[in-house]
Amino acid sequence: MAVQQGKQVKQLDRVIIRFAGDSGDGMQLTGDRFTQESAAFGNDLVTLPNFPAEIRAPQGTLPGVSSFQVHFADHDILTAGDAPDVLVAMNPAALKANLGDLPKGAAIIVDTADFTTRNLAKAGYDANPLATLGDANDQLADFQVFAVDLTGMTVEAVKQFGLSRKDASRAKNMFALGLLSWMYGRPTETTIAFLEKRFAKVADIRDANITAFKAGWNFGETTETFVVQYEVKPAPMPTGTYRNITGNLALAYGLVAGGVQSGLPILLGSYPITPASDILHELSKHKAFGVSTVQAEDEIAGVGMAIGASFAGQLGVTTTSGPGIALKSEAIGLAVMTELPLVVIDVQRGGPSTGLPTKTEQADLLQAMFGRNGEAPVPIVAPQSPGDCFDAAIEAIRIAVTYRTPVMLLSDGYLANGSEPWKIPLVEDLPVIDPNFATQPNHDLPPGPDGEERKDFWPYLRDEDTLARPWAIPGTAGLEHRIGGLEKGEGHGNISYDPANHDLMVRTRQAKVDRIAESLPPLVVDDPSGAARVLVIGWGSTYGPIGAGVRRVRKAGFNVAQVHLRHLNPFPKDLGDILERYDKVLVPEMNLGQLSLLLRGRYLVDAIGYNQVRGLPLKAAELAEAIGGLVAQAEGIAPDQVHADLTTTPAEED
Repeated sequence: MAVQQGKQVKQLDRVIIRFAGDSGDGMQLTGDRFTQESAAFGNDLVTLPNFPAEIRAPQGTLPGVSSFQVHFADHDILTAGDAPDVLVAMNPAALKANLGDLPKGAAIIVDTADFTTRNLAKAGYDANPLATLGDANDQLADFQVFAVDLTGMTVEAVKQFGLSRKDASRAKNMFALGLLSWMYGRPTETTIAFLEKRFAKVADIRDANITAFKAGWNFGETTETFVVQYEVKPAPMPTGTYRNITGNLALAYGLVAGGVQSGLPILLGSYPITPASDILHELSKHKAFGVSTVQAEDEIAGVGMAIGASFAGQLGVTTTSGPGIALKSEAIGLAVMTELPLVVIDVQRGGPSTGLPTKTEQADLLQAMFGRNGEAPVPIVAPQSPGDCFDAAIEAIRIAVTYRTPVMLLSDGYLANGSEPWKIPLVEDLPVIDPNFATQPNHDLPPGPDGEERKDFWPYLRDEDTLARPWAIPGTAGLEHRIGGLEKGEGHGNISYDPANHDLMVRTRQAKVDRIAESLPPLVVDDPSGAARVLVIGWGSTYGPIGAGVRRVRKAGFNVAQVHLRHLNPFPKDLGDILERYDKVLVPEMNLGQLSLLLRGRYLVDAIGYNQVRGLPLKAAELAEAIGGLVAQAEGIAPDQVHADLTTTPAEED
């Protein structure tokens, strides 16, 4: 440790901080600003916002607690962390709701102002836990507790601006942010610039928030309550330009990039729904890139507009969550029948029905695969991290445009609202997507009376490589055609009720989706030793927890392999061969075993599910125990020995 102005400076390799308070306490803003400061400093980071579904949840109650967790480090990390090292609790409910997640020795910074008899009762406390600190009955004896009157000091710091106590106390989140920024050496310029811009039109509020932020920093610098300042150095990263990005923002940018790379105008038809609405909000800002957005009156109208845009030669996109996919299912089937490009983004959330709108889940996979009437196969793509949402969006557009098909993109609430550093790609490195519009008639007719060559346009003749039908912009001379939801005759596309033709068309549409596998790169199997007998396979946002769990198992001295799927329909060509190489296959999912079911049915593999549906990401430590148990079975090792080795292995690489 070094000594600086009477304070100790301690080096750490990573820290997990959780800000928690009422929905109106600004915890999401506080966490986001701390995240932006850490991103500007150069740390690797992963975040986990967690908030109620209600716009204004009951104040002071456990259901009304909003939190924001940020994990930042001087090395590559994969998750927002299983358990916070530091909890900032703004009231009794925030303390009680999060106490069970804290490991022994964790630090708690708690605002004492709201620990009144009324608020304690709302949170379910019979007595004030802060009143017994250091006593024999101390309920918080396992933790380092810093009881600080954050609200009172905030009100005192901003009294010069003449605000009411209620308005002045609203800046307490900035006081807390200033204190934590001092504790962990975060740069302050980005937050001050943010506050100046955000409250530019309200000078008193702007100045009060900036003053509270600086007061929190100065309190940390001068008080004897906090005697240690921590330093987490920047993480080494490949050379490039980085920014912090959420999954929804990355999806929006990916759609814009896909439109530019394909030369197609984009029409987003969307009905607002948590947690997908931010994509609509962001895309509405990008008219300069040929993006049009329509906030439709309902989910069905949104997808109908998108299909109409694709028929007209644009790229139709619709965004929603699980309940909206259910409503759009018939229209998606229409896009399957008409074989038009369409990108359907499902930002999954807890269900069924309205379910848990602000919580995460992976339970729409089977709906995406089978949730339409008839044989209506749809390709499925799933991003693995917030930044990867950008690439997944471009891939969805590539498949939709190249193969003339609707494509499902399965994100989820964890990816949508979470964030990570993202290396901004070079435009020249992005794939070029060719719409290859039909411009000429394609079908030979019998010669005319004078023997002249004659042609017309058949909208269901197919490309030999992709089985895609031609895409003709309405109004192109000589390419007039009609399409609709009734079965098409192969080639000519006229309505057909012929049984043999229907069987042929059903098989052809399936073969077209299967043909996509020919364009997919080989799967990357992470098996460094080559001696693993257990394979962990996942999809979507489980990538981080699986990777962190695998790291723990390897660090404990055991072999395990990992593979992660981006394409869920069709599966990559080499997946079957990979699955056959391992004795045990574990499939962690935030559902009751949907990918497990598909793998069992397709490859006859004894896939073992690791399933939790809690509305929260999987925890790396618990997952590592499950992986370790399978390793013990596969290699004949005593389970107790594996457990002991995992328990004593540091988890600093999560």
